Amino acid sequence: MKKKTFLSALFVLSIATTAALSGCSTGQGASTSNHTNKETTTAASNEKGTLVIARQADASKLDPHFLTDFESQNVIYQKVYETLVQQDKDMNIQPQLATEWKQLNDTTWEFKLQQGISFHDGTPFNAQAVQKTFQRVLDPQVGAPQASDFEMIKEVKVVDDYTFQFILKYPFSPLFSILASNEASILSPKAIEQYGRDLAKNPVGTGPFVFESWKPGQEIVLSRNDNYWGKKAKVEKVVFKVVPEDATRVAMVETGEAHIAEPLPVTEVERVKSSSSMTLYRNELLEVAYIGFNLKKKPLDDVRVRQAISYAIDKESLIKGVYNDIGKLVNTPMSSKVLGFTPDIKGYPYDLNKAKELLAEAGYANGFKTSILTIDLKDRINVAEVIQSQLKGIGIDLQIVTMESGAYFDAVMAGKQDLFLGGWGNATGDGDYNQFNLFHSSSQGFSNRWFYSNPEVDKLIEQGRRETDIEQRKKIYAKAQEIEINDAVLIPYRNPEILAAVSKNVKGFWINPVSMYMLHDVSIE
Repeated sequence: MKKKTFLSALFVLSIATTAALSGCSTGQGASTSNHTNKETTTAASNEKGTLVIARQADASKLDPHFLTDFESQNVIYQKVYETLVQQDKDMNIQPQLATEWKQLNDTTWEFKLQQGISFHDGTPFNAQAVQKTFQRVLDPQVGAPQASDFEMIKEVKVVDDYTFQFILKYPFSPLFSILASNEASILSPKAIEQYGRDLAKNPVGTGPFVFESWKPGQEIVLSRNDNYWGKKAKVEKVVFKVVPEDATRVAMVETGEAHIAEPLPVTEVERVKSSSSMTLYRNELLEVAYIGFNLKKKPLDDVRVRQAISYAIDKESLIKGVYNDIGKLVNTPMSSKVLGFTPDIKGYPYDLNKAKELLAEAGYANGFKTSILTIDLKDRINVAEVIQSQLKGIGIDLQIVTMESGAYFDAVMAGKQDLFLGGWGNATGDGDYNQFNLFHSSSQGFSNRWFYSNPEVDKLIEQGRRETDIEQRKKIYAKAQEIEINDAVLIPYRNPEILAAVSKNVKGFWINPVSMYMLHDVSIE
């Protein structure tokens, strides 16, 4: 496998932690779908061939080009769909649908593909399928939110049935980290034509599991792909059950109704640790939880007001009081395991006097009324209540608004929020995924939910994408983060951990460094 030295160094990052797109739980999904016309399988505690996962929320769209939430990603990632390359437990780039690649020049990469593979609908996998996949995501008429992740691609050129080239507009250092992400899943050309936007309810890939059925708000069922080109999965079916209540999810694992419960609230950790039937799965995320500002809303459009609020929030008390010290305090929008993280940014210390001084300068010496929006999850509501109490100290009357996940995402993407609670999980391990999605002007409304625009930051982000030297990239991202924190676009406060309750008779389950369930080698004893 041929790669340039600097890219090899970039991609062979030793990262042993996990990441998630937190705050991205979803609503009730779309409509009932049954791709294989089989009956929906429900859980049975003694059915060793069926793995049951109890989750807090349902998926919304099972289309890699229209992903907005973690639940959808976890259903399809490396289960239904596959990518050209993949990341192992240490975030090293490994082959998957591509067997090898080489760089022909600064902007051209050539890939060789696996042969003899078919999609679940029988369509052959080849270079034409790769070309059609990327043409779809980049087509303005399709309107895919994920198109910005691939805007550096000028052309996908088919050389022969199993060879193609990415011709880029400019050198792009994070290319392979993007190609390993969910957004770069390879789709069946036949399914693209057959379903169009309804592909969100009818996913068709090359993976070890086939989409079987979806009862929105209840469960999604995947069945083993017995014609899979690689090593076949050990379980016959996977059922993702929607169980909003924390205690109920844990009880299902305890009684054998489910095998895995995730997420696990911190209040249930001791219960799981002391159980004779469950084990605790625990690992750090690449996610950063934040308090966000909508820069379109007054008085939050005034940087002094945002800075005042930043000084008025005691972040340590949030981690201790709400999360029982599970998770780490952070000051930047990148976790420490992401390429581009800088430890030099100190953030805003807790300083009520400084906060009051800034509010007075902005003309709000007596405070003002505003609101904070959050998903209706217990821990998020608890965080909002602590913030509400803390901001009273500088005269801010904060109303808490809670919404179910689907309504929440609609609201923040439409810019209806004032302050809001959320989280951003890095799906690639590369700082570009944070910077471009969260802070570039072109990402406003989708992932740039603060509607932030700073030409200097845009320029730095674009430089970071083109820079081939890792150390220079780190310096570029450090400078960008300094500006973003000074502009008080958000208040990063916590690097969370992923917690799950797992039945002791489940073997081989792990969660990858971007917080996706890895189920290929799972067995039930």
